[in-house]
Amino acid sequence: MENSIKKIVVGSNGDSCPLNFLELKQVSMIDEALSAVGDYGEVRLIVEKGRLRFLITQKSFDALKWEPGKIVSR
Repeated sequence: MENSIKKIVVGSNGDSCPLNFLELKQVSMIDEALSAVGDYGEVRLIVEKGRLRFLITQKSFDALKWEPGKIVSR
């Protein structure tokens, strides 16, 4: 029998779910990335050898709502 600590995430509504793949720190990193992409964008997860290795973000802009100066990164 394997002695391992089960990682569980508890949501704001009190529901809980076990983590089978991610570490709690990685969940926070993904949440931060989702916040960073804003209204339009992508968050991609790259897995190598069964482990999360990279997180890639891509921010997109709605060409119909563009205004001068909104794309410049500061």
